[in-house]
Amino acid sequence: MRRVAAAALAATVSACSLAPRYERPAAPVPAVAGVEPTAATTLARGADAIGWRDVFADPRLQAVVALALENNRDLRVAALNVELVRAQYRIQRSARFPQLDATGSVTRQRTPHDLSATGNSSLGNVWSAGAGLSAFELDFFGRVKSLSDAALEQYLSTEEARRSAHLSLVAAVATEYLAERAWDDQVLLSQRTLELVQSSLALTRRTFEAGRTNELDLRTAEAQVETAKFNLSISRERRAQAANALAFLVGRPLPADLPAPTPLDAQALVADLPAGVSSEVLLRRPDILAAEHSLQGANALVGAARAAFFPSITLTAFGGTASAQLDGLFQPGSEAWSFTPRLNLPIFHGGAL
Repeated sequence: MRRVAAAALAATVSACSLAPRYERPAAPVPAVAGVEPTAATTLARGADAIGWRDVFADPRLQAVVALALENNRDLRVAALNVELVRAQYRIQRSARFPQLDATGSVTRQRTPHDLSATGNSSLGNVWSAGAGLSAFELDFFGRVKSLSDAALEQYLSTEEARRSAHLSLVAAVATEYLAERAWDDQVLLSQRTLELVQSSLALTRRTFEAGRTNELDLRTAEAQVETAKFNLSISRERRAQAANALAFLVGRPLPADLPAPTPLDAQALVADLPAGVSSEVLLRRPDILAAEHSLQGANALVGAARAAFFPSITLTAFGGTASAQLDGLFQPGSEAWSFTPRLNLPIFHGGAL
């Protein structure tokens, strides 16, 4: 019963916090503009159900984006950072709970004659086994809780940063894919242009040889052919650059069995949005959410810093059995225990607090 009461008391006092109350800063933009709030609210709710597959209908683009999400190394690093910060949060949160350890030890010591009760030096053994509670802090002023809250907000911020990296990767892949498609069209256009000016040059050369045009017209047609060849080489170079950038984002060469691409003029990428979309949708951006979690984490650290000015109480306890002989550890009368509460009151720390 005493243990239950002590646990309830610890839970009650640990609920105290000196962290300032967090209030989200007001946005410096109007809530709505030009539409009724109901329409904006409906649109904002619908935004949660929209994924990148709903935006990009091209099956080839969908396959490329899926490959990028699976193989991109920067995205892997972002995901591993989330796991790292999650583990750090669990470590910090564990300080809010008592840590119980089983211990076993043997101590052999020599007592000199001038310290011995018999006046003779002696050798002795002390065997012990039991369970102990080590330096558990009673969180009266919320210091440990505030540190745990700060670690939680850091974890949530890192998770939002991963989401931001996810969205940025999808956008970058789509941009480079569409650039590649555009340069494909430009290459075809440059090839057709070259064919036309070459046909024009052949006609001009025949008319020049027949004496019906002057040399200036011939040289002009030749210059147009060279210009078309130059434009074709530039288009092919830019197309290759876009393909290389796309492969870099995907993290591997593109496989040959991808679906056929949708023509660029058939891509329906941008849906019509009604006028006056609620500015609250900006609060759903991962970078905004990550910044807010960082702000809330800093808010919790203020509480931990304030609590550091106040006294702290830690408990250390041990219960088990001890004996001078190994076979006497679990004999009647070998029970041993210790209980050490400690009060620490900061007085002077040279400005550290």
